[in-house]
Formats: sequence, structure tokens, C-alpha cells
Amino acid sequence: MSGAPGRSLELYYVDGKPDGMVTAELFNWTGHVLMAPRTQVGAALKRIESTYAGVYLLIGDDAGEPRAYIGEGEDIAERIRAHDIRKEWWTTMVLVTAAANKLNKAHVRYLEARLIAEARATGRVPLDNGVVPAVPSLSEADIAKMEAFLENLLVVLPAVRVDLFIRRARATVSSPTLAPAATVAGHAPRFVLANRKQGLRATALLTDGEFVVEAGSQARLSWAGLASHTYSGLFAELVRAGVLVVRGEHNVFAESYAFRSPSAAAAMVNGRPSNGQIEWRSEQDDATYRDWEAGQFPRNMAA
Repeated sequence: MSGAPGRSLELYYVDGKPDGMVTAELFNWTGHVLMAPRTQVGAALKRIESTYAGVYLLIGDDAGEPRAYIGEGEDIAERIRAHDIRKEWWTTMVLVTAAANKLNKAHVRYLEARLIAEARATGRVPLDNGVVPAVPSLSEADIAKMEAFLENLLVVLPAVRVDLFIRRARATVSSPTLAPAATVAGHAPRFVLANRKQGLRATALLTDGEFVVEAGSQARLSWAGLASHTYSGLFAELVRAGVLVVRGEHNVFAESYAFRSPSAAAAMVNGRPSNGQIEWRSEQDDATYRDWEAGQFPRNMAA
């Protein structure tokens, strides 16, 4: 058996509604996460965990652009009431505490600084934090505990629809010159998208269950599809994060980037919604991704 071990996550819908308040906990982890829409902030701040020391995230958008704020407090409910309720742009609040209020001021300052650093490194959502706090000094043992706490927290947050810490940039597994498939480590299946009309060529690897567009691949200079399309926001995010950078008349992937589907990857290359099942083709035999995928399923061995 390879890879990281599985983890057991418990979600509890406080009012029985999937779009209402949600708590999240991992088995054998002291952390506790509460996510609440702004419409329920009053009820959320009456809960006992909101009076604990912890960190909090405010998430929303400002003038159509995503935005987030990360803060900390020894009584996070009081901190939000006193300072952040006046911020008009946020629509979702996430409180992160520990059972029995076991986090102290130094712990939460450490977590705040580390979360801000993680969010800035990912670059997916601009932060409303004006000052980047320094990581406070902790004992070696406390640093180990807080790093373990943070590792678990970053697993839990996507389960409550907080994805600003998800890193999809991947280490380059082949040269930016787009070397032949035979040189790729592990011989992962490799696919090519050639958009002759726009003069684009991109390559991607299917590795560890991810569709990874390789660094050096070309993409359209700007989004040409409908501005309201979901992928328009993803295209803007990649530009903002420095994944797509301008090189002459095209964008270029500055780093390898993992997508959830071939179609999402194709849309970023073409700058418009695209059917990645047919636009990506196997470098080995020019089969479409759809045909290549069909060939991976076990054949019916029944007589």
C-alpha cells in the first residue's frame, strides 16, 4: 500500500442545512472548525467555541474579486465583534479552535502567521491583511505541535469549501523544452493539445490521479469565452497567482499545474470552454484522451 493514509472526517450540519453552519473535526485531532454564512454570524458567535482562543477566516469578494482576511484572538468572537463586523465584503466566517480551549495566545499568533504565509504562497485569493505578522518564537516542541495542527487543518478546510490554501502547482517532471515522452520520469501518460489557429502547444501528464499541464506549455493571452463562465474565474486566478505569465503573444505556464479534469486544463490553454476529452491527444499514438481512457478499463473477460 502506498501514499498517505486515509483520514476520517466528521461534518455536522448544525441546523440540518448544507448551506448553513457546519462543524468539522478529524478523528484523533484536537482541532475544531466552525463555518458559518454571514447571515448566521449572530448565532455562530453565541457558541462556546467562539469564545476560545483561535484563528478565523473571513471570506467573500470585493467588487467582483475574491478576498479573504485571516486573524487571531484570545476570544475570537469579541475580536470579530469589535473590529471585523465593519468589513462589508465578507460573506463567510470560519473559526478554528481546539478542544477545551487548549490553544494559547502564542499558538494562535503562530497559526495566523503560518496561514497568511500559506495563502500568499498559494496566491489563489488576495488577502485583506495589510501587515504580514512575524512568526512568533515558540519552543521546539510547540512548533512541532502547531505544524501538526496546521497540517490537519489544511486537510479539513477544503471540506467546508475553503480552498484558498490548496496548492495545485507541481514540481516540474520534465524539462520546459517539452522533451519526448520516453524521457519523462515514471513514463506517465503524456498528452498534447495543439491549437493551430492560435499558435498554441501544451503538454500534460496524468500522474498520481492528477492532470498536470507542464511548465513551458503555451496558453491564450486572455480569456475569450463568456466572462460569466466558471472557468473565466479560474483563468483570472492563474494569471493573478503567476502561474500564467505573458511571453510575447501568448501566456506560458511558469510552473506545472494540476487540474481536476482535462477539460479544465484545455480551457486554460484555449482561453475558452473546451472539451478536453477530445482536444488532448496521446503523444504516443495520437488517440484522443477519451479513446485513451476507454482503453484503460479492463476488458470483459466473460466468454
